[in-house]
Amino acid sequence: MGGLLAELGKRIAERWLTLLVLPGALYLAALATAQTLGHAHPVDLTRLSRRLDQWAAAAQPHSSSRIALVLLGLLLAAAAAGLAAQALGSLAERLALAADWEQWPKRARRLARRRVARRREQWLAASERYAREREEAAAARARAHRAGGSAQPLPTDGLGTAYAALVRIAPELPERPTWMGDRLAVVATRLDRDLDLDLATVWPHLWLSVPDATRTEVTAARGDLTRAASLAGWGLLYGAVGALWWPGALLAAAITATAWRRARAATDAYATLVEAVCRLHTAALARELGLEVSGPVTRPVGAELTRLLQTGQRYEGPGH
Repeated sequence: MGGLLAELGKRIAERWLTLLVLPGALYLAALATAQTLGHAHPVDLTRLSRRLDQWAAAAQPHSSSRIALVLLGLLLAAAAAGLAAQALGSLAERLALAADWEQWPKRARRLARRRVARRREQWLAASERYAREREEAAAARARAHRAGGSAQPLPTDGLGTAYAALVRIAPELPERPTWMGDRLAVVATRLDRDLDLDLATVWPHLWLSVPDATRTEVTAARGDLTRAASLAGWGLLYGAVGALWWPGALLAAAITATAWRRARAATDAYATLVEAVCRLHTAALARELGLEVSGPVTRPVGAELTRLLQTGQRYEGPGH
């Protein structure tokens, strides 16, 4: 037991050092550089070297215990910066996913509602363009079939471009003010529409019944999203560096842009995995709960499974 606790403490210390202290120390170094150089001397390395020499000379007369206290203070400050970045990242993730946007403060809710309406208008226009492209592609295939086929493949660039433009707005009719929020919300929408499954009801039971390898994949995808949100938190913190030193603004912009791209990719991967798990493993869950399922889950089975998990009673259909 002692060896297990020692190994666990070692792993926790490594994660604490990697996730909080090292990025925090880099941030403190950037902040000190920004305070030293400022906007007037953004690339004056001589000025920075002179300041480092002053700090080193000031530390020499002091005892080793005082220097150790200073280093401990810097260590704690770095950890505090890491915690602040994670807190800001959690806030950024909440805003990006916007699951509770209808409970936001009144002014923010009004802005979010306008954005949802604007995104819906854009999505409907893109959907009409995609429908026209599909009709034209279908007509082209029909003409080619009547003509006995064609040696040349039919062009699909317009159809692919129209579909990419549609998905770039949202996979389905927007319900939230952000793309990432809609990408997650569409999982529940599709499962309800196709299988009559309530994701919020089914997912906890499904999560406990799937194989360990499946849980590992989904957990890893969710972790990627969390790390991208933390990176966004660092981007917000580096905004303070940019306020003191204009190259820091470029660094903050680069970090934020990277976080945004990673968050979009992670959200898409996570949503895809959650939907895949529901479609692939719900039949097995239904059988474990005593429902008669001989093949893929159908809407009646989905409705019965949802009813069973919500109330604990078998659903016998209308009139029962």
